[in-house]
Amino acid sequence: MLVSAKEMLVKAREGKYAVGQFNINNLEWTKAILLTAQECNSPVILGVSEGAGKYMAGMETVAAMVKAMDKSLGITVPVALHLDHGSYDGCYKCIKAGFTSIMFDGSHFPIEENVAKTTELVNVSHALGLSIEAEVGSIGGEEDGVVGAGECADPNECKMIADLGVDFLAAGIGNIHGKYPENWAGLSFETLEAVNNAVGELPLVLHGGTGIPDDMITKAISLGVAKINVNTECQLVFQEATRAYIEAGKDLQGKGFDPRKLLAPGFEAIKAKVKEKMELFGSVNKA
Repeated sequence: MLVSAKEMLVKAREGKYAVGQFNINNLEWTKAILLTAQECNSPVILGVSEGAGKYMAGMETVAAMVKAMDKSLGITVPVALHLDHGSYDGCYKCIKAGFTSIMFDGSHFPIEENVAKTTELVNVSHALGLSIEAEVGSIGGEEDGVVGAGECADPNECKMIADLGVDFLAAGIGNIHGKYPENWAGLSFETLEAVNNAVGELPLVLHGGTGIPDDMITKAISLGVAKINVNTECQLVFQEATRAYIEAGKDLQGKGFDPRKLLAPGFEAIKAKVKEKMELFGSVNKA
């Protein structure tokens, strides 16, 4: 049974660990993440971008697949199905589809419009028992065509959004989506500390978890981060494992092309990466 992400993140903040959000793009990724969460006895959040949802034939298809797989695999750890960087319309599509958590990314709106739309979605989500994440300060890099410059959030604006009743908050602290460039300045812990002080006990979210040094991850968790998003690292290991399989000629077995065999190495690579991250985040045996 899928759950809201609120309780797992409150527990994570109190326990000084973080829950991983691992984005899903197909059946193999979803199965690998769920099985690893079960094996690690770790709560987990399955993130779905609007682009990935479209690729998988729509949010209703995604929700049906995840719910059926969670049941058929006998998963007992807490699992939240979460819309990642959702638009206003995208949030309503996922609410209707049966997601248990949404993110409304209103960071590109003027703060007044961000407040108005977030307030509405908080009320709708909470009436249905869903959790909701909001964002202040654009996250750098590109995801589904949305480009951000890696801004540092204004702590006062963070408090304004937090006071609307969101369940967790993504605050830009110099983090970006995708690979970090060699000249990246690192996370702004000064900003994170100021945001943490401004919002009280509200769980904070670190987007762009790929490529951030382990010591920065650990420090961010100590300053209130309770959810860390990982996507690019999973994409990279999946790609590398699949390419190695093809280059080794193992798909040529005289019986034609078998996609189940082709995707198996990537499946195992995703499992290993997710376990590695759960251990780093400290969520193992926290279900």
